[in-house]
Amino acid sequence: MPQNSFPISYIEPVFRPPSEAHSLILPVTNGCSWNRCTFCEMYTAPQKKFRARDEQDVMEEIRRCGEHLIVQRVFLADGDAMILPTHRLLRILEAIREHMPTVERVTSYCLPRNLKRKSVDELGELREAGLAMIYVGAESGDDEVLRRVNKGETYASTEEALLKAGEAGLQRSVMILNGLGGQSLSEQHADNSARLMNATQPEFLSTLVVSFPQGMERYQEQFPDFRPLEQQGLFLEIERLVSSLELKDTVFRSDHASNYLVLKGILGADKARMLAQVRTAIESPATARLRPEWMRAL
Repeated sequence: MPQNSFPISYIEPVFRPPSEAHSLILPVTNGCSWNRCTFCEMYTAPQKKFRARDEQDVMEEIRRCGEHLIVQRVFLADGDAMILPTHRLLRILEAIREHMPTVERVTSYCLPRNLKRKSVDELGELREAGLAMIYVGAESGDDEVLRRVNKGETYASTEEALLKAGEAGLQRSVMILNGLGGQSLSEQHADNSARLMNATQPEFLSTLVVSFPQGMERYQEQFPDFRPLEQQGLFLEIERLVSSLELKDTVFRSDHASNYLVLKGILGADKARMLAQVRTAIESPATARLRPEWMRAL
């Protein structure tokens, strides 16, 4: 392989979950097929307009990666690779298995709507072919919050997708956005997000803080009375969320760079400890080892 070349051609910017930092990012689509969420700026650049990548290009890149790289994990990019038909995803997974036999797991982002046309049996086929986990940005379990941010999903649609994936044996990593409902909807955002998690029992749950690096104008078009939560309000919302969670064996992470307070543990075994950490941050933030503002980012 020529110096400074790489087997995969990327269209910048490229995004992936924090836990996929050491994975090979393999784009099978470009952009996001929905791309209307008012809080999300990931795929708004003109070059990120959604399209499925040419299958032969993807197959050739898989082959070249197998020739030049030793890979253990693969993340299928961009925003919702699971929108591809099952038969096409199976061909991609089979090619990964053939050309990169050292790969131990394959993961992907997944919008709940992506699973509407996929049966449990189809998802089981994908799991058997190597797809181990999907990352689902639920954002909230509250229908009013979801409507205000133009998510295009509901409590029911997200619940259905998560239960279907779980029944198929896929691991589910779910993300909730701390502060998404602002001051006015904070309590119902926390309560219904907890209700959604309790109903679906995901294997992994994480929280990020909603951020607006390009300003809130786009967000406030559909949520004109939105008022962002201050730091303590974010902590109170997390406390309300975690207090209401009744999870049996879910890995919980609130350690993304957007978070002021880092929380890690198993719910429910570590629930009391994490709640104590949050209470300390509320009552005595100077002693809580919070992430300074200059270190926070998306």
